Amino acid sequence: MTKLIVAKFGGSAIGPFGESIPGIVQRINDLRKDSKVISVFSAPLTIVDDKKRSLTDVILEQGRNAEGGTKPNLDSVKATYEKILDFVNTENKENCKKTIDLHLEEAQKALDEAFEGKEFADEIRSRALAFSGEILMSHVMNHILRSNGIQADAVNFDDWPIITDNNIESTNFLASESRDKLGKTAELVQKNEVVTIGGFIGKTIEGITTTYERGGSDRTAADLGILFHKEYETNVDFEKDSAVVSADPKIVESGLREVHQLSYNEARLAGMFGMKILDPIAIKEIVENGVDMPITVTNMKEPQKITVIKRVLEEQKGHPIKIVTGKENCAIFRIETASIQKLLTSLDKDKRYSEFVILSPFTKDGIEFSRILFLDGDYVKRNEKYLLGFDSLATITYNRGVITLIGDEMWRVQQVVSRTSAKIGDEGLNILNMDAQEETSRIIIVVEDSKDNIKKAIKAIHQEISEINFI
Repeated sequence: MTKLIVAKFGGSAIGPFGESIPGIVQRINDLRKDSKVISVFSAPLTIVDDKKRSLTDVILEQGRNAEGGTKPNLDSVKATYEKILDFVNTENKENCKKTIDLHLEEAQKALDEAFEGKEFADEIRSRALAFSGEILMSHVMNHILRSNGIQADAVNFDDWPIITDNNIESTNFLASESRDKLGKTAELVQKNEVVTIGGFIGKTIEGITTTYERGGSDRTAADLGILFHKEYETNVDFEKDSAVVSADPKIVESGLREVHQLSYNEARLAGMFGMKILDPIAIKEIVENGVDMPITVTNMKEPQKITVIKRVLEEQKGHPIKIVTGKENCAIFRIETASIQKLLTSLDKDKRYSEFVILSPFTKDGIEFSRILFLDGDYVKRNEKYLLGFDSLATITYNRGVITLIGDEMWRVQQVVSRTSAKIGDEGLNILNMDAQEETSRIIIVVEDSKDNIKKAIKAIHQEISEINFI
């Protein structure tokens, strides 16, 4: 069976003004030696007021300004692509420039509609983001790859294979419908060494432009793996600044361990609780579609350094606690247990939302209550009316943070609960809730989200882990 690598390059991998594109070209050259390649691209970065910013954020700001009555413009976006155009050779430059102009015209039309209607939402928002960011970047990269002698082509939006439901701004992948639209993309993969496509963007059956939530390019890569895994020996590869380590290097500066293997379960939990490995929904979609394919997280600068993510791992010899991570801006929703099932069903079927965990229940005045830890407090604020509709007496507590230890075989670590809770106490932090279950492969510690509580706890626990014995 022919090999296929779905390689995702995020905004940080592309760099401001595309400064890391030569490295991307080299990586794709390496990957195509013994495999066909689908390259998924996020929007590039730019620099505004001496700070790195994604073009996604630039467009979102323009959209908000348009709603407020300020005429939108794409000057900084155009300037970014003009610099990226330097990576295109003379033979391909004119066509590439035409492509940039055509796509930015579509983005400008969407922003002008937002200005006239004083609303930047739904398809208008999705079109502005798509044609200024991911889709355009995939076409520009197609011209850059061709400039480097690579047989490449880009997926046109008319032939888009990622079909989604009608939740425009936080859409959901429809596998069966996507397979029905896969023909043109499959033909491109068959005919070329490399096919480029924008991440994050979807399309409804009716042709309406949709977007995943932030980080959605990871989902696009996973979705393409799902669609192609029966025809090719498929691997999904996330190209990043580093492979996976045992904590966020921006928080823990020393003593980090390289993580060589993660299970699907461990990777999903790590993503849910703050580690920027990959979007946890990408793993969820792979599992839901019954697919078993390897995922790699590759250090783009040192490609020999990788983390392999599999459904079932080989025998593990390292420390059972692989990752210590944490998440700020969480919320706890308390609801009578008698009412929780309807809410959980609705979150699954109607909202298709799963970024939460169920904490242990408690009983008060003879009534049992359940607690849901939502990992995005902003989501809860936006959906308060919806959530409270299931129980008007339910309560919501914001400003909660969570620290999590992750490892499928954590049961092999002696005294882990007592040692970690004591360490948090030593840092002067008050544990508001602690949830430890052998079956769930993680320990959850809830604290108040204020100042640098989460970072302090992660540092302290990570240091303690290396000193705890394991079987």
